[in-house]
Amino acid sequence: MRYIKGKEEQEAISHMNKAAEIALKATCRRAKCGTVIVNGNEIIGLGFNSPPGEIKSQRRCGCSKDSYHKKVTDKTCCTHAEQRAIFDALKRNSSKINGSKLYFIRIDEKGNKTFAGKPYCTMCSKSALDAGVKEFILWHDNGICSYDTEEYNKKSFEYKE
Repeated sequence: MRYIKGKEEQEAISHMNKAAEIALKATCRRAKCGTVIVNGNEIIGLGFNSPPGEIKSQRRCGCSKDSYHKKVTDKTCCTHAEQRAIFDALKRNSSKINGSKLYFIRIDEKGNKTFAGKPYCTMCSKSALDAGVKEFILWHDNGICSYDTEEYNKKSFEYKE
């Protein structure tokens, strides 16, 4: 993990602002998240969290995680913003996803950007690795951090909180 500074930080802030704009489209009732995937300075994928396929009957936002059987390993309610951005990039720009950067942000109910927590989502980290995303970029309280996707995946599996 490294904190981004200088010109790279200014570019990251611009991409984070775009991710926050995309997060406004989220229809999840638990969280509003947005993701942009960038290669070079080109946005190649966009995503926000919502029920799979935007199908209302597939909404699980009100379900308790404890209600699922132990074999249901994904206890989240919606398709994650990161997953949707990866799918979008693979559909529209598959030749550009290898070596790309994934910018993720969460917003509050008023649309304000909030700080990301520690890496913890193994579904998204494995998907990003599989697709060829090189870096995960998160906005922490100490600044904008870049994680190599392999490191992000490792930290996600080590998450304890």
